[in-house]
Amino acid sequence: MEERTRERDRVWRNSQDLLVVIDRRGMFLSVSPVAKKILGWSPDEMLGLTVFDFVHPDDLRSTGRALDKVKGDALPTYLNRYRRKDGTYRWMSWVAAPEDELIYAYGRDVTAEKENTEALHLAEEQLRQAQKMEAVGQLTGGVAHDFNNLLTVIRSSVDLLKRPNLTEERRLRYIEAISDTTTRASKLTGQLLAFARRQALKPEVFDVVRSVGTIRDMVGTLTGSRVRVETSVPDQPCYVDADPSQFDTALVNLSVNARDAMDGEGQLTIAVTTATSVPAMRSQPPIDGDFVVVALSDTGSGIAAADLERIFEPFFTTKGVGQGTGLGLSQVIGFVKQSGGEVTVESEVGRGTTFSLYLPRTSEPSDAVAHGTASGALVDGHGVRVLVVEDNEDVGSFATLSLQELGYDTLLAANAEEALGFLASEPDRFDVVFSDVVMPGMNGIELGQEIRRRHPRLPVFLTSGYSHVLAQNGTFGFELLQKPYSVEDLSRVLRKAVGWRQATLAPA
Repeated sequence: MEERTRERDRVWRNSQDLLVVIDRRGMFLSVSPVAKKILGWSPDEMLGLTVFDFVHPDDLRSTGRALDKVKGDALPTYLNRYRRKDGTYRWMSWVAAPEDELIYAYGRDVTAEKENTEALHLAEEQLRQAQKMEAVGQLTGGVAHDFNNLLTVIRSSVDLLKRPNLTEERRLRYIEAISDTTTRASKLTGQLLAFARRQALKPEVFDVVRSVGTIRDMVGTLTGSRVRVETSVPDQPCYVDADPSQFDTALVNLSVNARDAMDGEGQLTIAVTTATSVPAMRSQPPIDGDFVVVALSDTGSGIAAADLERIFEPFFTTKGVGQGTGLGLSQVIGFVKQSGGEVTVESEVGRGTTFSLYLPRTSEPSDAVAHGTASGALVDGHGVRVLVVEDNEDVGSFATLSLQELGYDTLLAANAEEALGFLASEPDRFDVVFSDVVMPGMNGIELGQEIRRRHPRLPVFLTSGYSHVLAQNGTFGFELLQKPYSVEDLSRVLRKAVGWRQATLAPA
């Protein structure tokens, strides 16, 4: 017994961890000598005081909860700050256990480890910020480069159109160049919004199996005759709730990348399966759920391991100058993630790559809805009365003048409040309301909802280049015309609205 007592005394005296015995109120009854080294207090100075006389004010409440817990059971590792005699604080890591109405606790000074961890976290955060700034710089530079190229074509074409004695052939050529360039600019902004997951999607329930079968021939045309396109799909439909147009665009982008990776010769396989989880990837844990998986596998050159982490960055491309914008994969991951899904990549240099799109699976739609494509021809307005709501004066004036040229009767409102005033004073004057979404004060969605309440039979069409509300919540049931739009698109949607209004007003 004396030997064991001497051993315990040696441990008590020589331990580099602080050993204490406290009562159930937290009062120190015994304190090991190392207290002087760690906290600057001698054991005698601490006896008769409580743990709360030394704990940092911010840790008092959590320390009280820990003390209450250890009265009934052993306490796992617990961190708090203890005040040194010089007024500074040390981080202490405690373990404790109750015995015979007393509590035996062991505290280790972990201040150095804590400071090192915080320094590491700070360095990591600074690195993340630096990487973000690098990505922003790359994005800004890429956007500026591409848009400057497009603006050069438009500006040059406009200057040439101003030349006197221009032949009709050349005039039409320059006009066509402007039209084509604006279409390319619109596609570029759409890809950027897709990458940022800020595009206004038009989700609907559709069968992925059927869509893959429909797009197969288009993919074959894009990849060329030397690329063999194979599809593997189940016999049963696989429904998802997503934007079918963006889905097709994602498959096209992946197919074009596969063609280039195979140098125009090889095999591309598009397979549709189902899965109950998304595997772990890019430092993310597995995701459980019910998914439809669309996998595109090529026999191309593969992707280097160093590039795998960057392939989804905007404007990052391994292709030669002029052979790619670096936005195709940005559109893919933006569309899939905004649809609630995920993208995985498996690649081996020299053997090929597989991109797998995981989209949340949904049930079969209760009612089949036919979606037709309207003609692209200009539609004569025939005096249809349109209330145009647009806060940008130039855009509003151009829209009203364009519609007047087509025979529409238009009135321009600068904001939602003014539009509601026009409708209140002359509720039967207009056949359709055409409103921008992003406006100061009441936005276009709120205006449309108010018009639905006050004038339920008056159709409302919305237009927007970008809206975070639309990107996050959809169109709230309103038809949406994306900016930039053509006069043909504008006249077509207005005639569609008028047709709907006439159908609702027709006698049963």
